[in-house]
Amino acid sequence: MPDAMARIVIIDGHPHNDENHYVHALARAYGKAARKAHEVRHIELAWLDFPVLRDPADWHGGETPPGLLEAQRDIAWADHVVILYPLWLGDIPALLKAFFEQTLRPGFAVQPQPEGLYTKLLVPKSGRVIVTMGMPAAGYRFFFMSHSLRSLKRNILAFVGIAPVRTTLIGRVASSRARAHGLRKVEQLGRKGI
Repeated sequence: MPDAMARIVIIDGHPHNDENHYVHALARAYGKAARKAHEVRHIELAWLDFPVLRDPADWHGGETPPGLLEAQRDIAWADHVVILYPLWLGDIPALLKAFFEQTLRPGFAVQPQPEGLYTKLLVPKSGRVIVTMGMPAAGYRFFFMSHSLRSLKRNILAFVGIAPVRTTLIGRVASSRARAHGLRKVEQLGRKGI
């Protein structure tokens, strides 16, 4: 458990705004438990409206869409970043990837260097990624080698300086028993602020 109160931002990466989706319930459960000992802010992608990047030049030199400036402020404010999403077609939902492309821009998340490298600007922040899926979590971890989760950790979060990043996989979400267990697990993580 952290020694002091942590500032936590929860990024609910489910793209659909039906509040009954399990990922939304997990985000609420983590937030409710975390608020007992920590400061918490929420970013809910399902309610945000922003364009998808189509030109790499827009990432390098474009402006952050106005609707995402508050999300950037919340990420900058946080000590700990919690990201939740459902596994879709074996990967993160496209809207969550678009969110990262729009918010984690040069000047905010990284600073380009003359030799082609980047300085990480979101150091020191820790992370937690919570992924839901229909298959057993062990199948995703060991048969599929958590490929999309590893890519998110290495190619996005580590690139901008969010580390360490711990992971929680919740499988068989069609089962009410698995859902209840997942909610309890996420509440424990929220209480600890990890």
